Amino acid sequence: MQPLIMPEPLQPGDLLKVISPSGRLLEHDALMAGVKIWRDQGYRVEFITGWDKKYGYLAGDDQIRRKALAEAWFDPECKGILCARGGYGGMRLLEDWDWKIDQVSPKWLIGFSDITSLLWSLATVGVGGLHAPVLTTLAQEPDWSLERLFAAVQGKNLDPLQGKSWVEGKAEGILLPANLNVATHILGTVLQPDFENVILALEDVTEAPYSVDRLLTHWRLRGMFKQVKGIALGRFSRCDELGSSDSFSVLEVLGDRLKDLNIPIVAELPFGHDGENAALPLGQTVTLDGDQGILSF
Repeated sequence: MQPLIMPEPLQPGDLLKVISPSGRLLEHDALMAGVKIWRDQGYRVEFITGWDKKYGYLAGDDQIRRKALAEAWFDPECKGILCARGGYGGMRLLEDWDWKIDQVSPKWLIGFSDITSLLWSLATVGVGGLHAPVLTTLAQEPDWSLERLFAAVQGKNLDPLQGKSWVEGKAEGILLPANLNVATHILGTVLQPDFENVILALEDVTEAPYSVDRLLTHWRLRGMFKQVKGIALGRFSRCDELGSSDSFSVLEVLGDRLKDLNIPIVAELPFGHDGENAALPLGQTVTLDGDQGILSF
């Protein structure tokens, strides 16, 4: 993968649109708190019709959600897309989807978890995005994380992130953040970006240790790690709760399945669910320092 085209920096007064491409909204107060944070920064935030629909576990049927994505993406005045929440459903919108990147100026797509599907799809057409809190989790972020998010969309330099060294060595590559479960189901499809020269950044939530083992073993059997330059691991939250008394811990599973790849690995970085979720610019060149446990931008 080559460095991706990043959208133009946001300016106060820019129009941002809210969509719900995945699961139905369960946290209305949290959503509005997230919207207020963006508005307090001087941005105009508007809701696309259908953001609050319910269709089983989805935020409206595929037609409603796809229409909302198209309305936001193809609106020339809209400079960024704020995803309301994750859940499941994003990849359903991308069957036969065309970003028409030759007709549309790149704009910020912001989210994580299930939004991995949209971010990775954009990467396949050469456009970067921001792996960062969705609206329903934004108000839970500490001040430094909020400042980092707004610095990212304004095109400013980002501070390095400190984690724990697992495998020594240094690597430079293109940052490709993802939710592990979602990314695994994208492998081998049209939504999968090129992995050559990539630094993977992985996180997940509520996956039992044996399930994380199965997901990573699938990557290994497909040979997906062979072109990866390094791996940055975020938080794997509420995973150990789902293990049995004789289970490996999720960190033990991650180590067992990844440490023998002979590439730099830094773990316990501050991104993912249920805690600090540092903004990660998908498509930007980064350096992973496995000696010092640092991911720098």
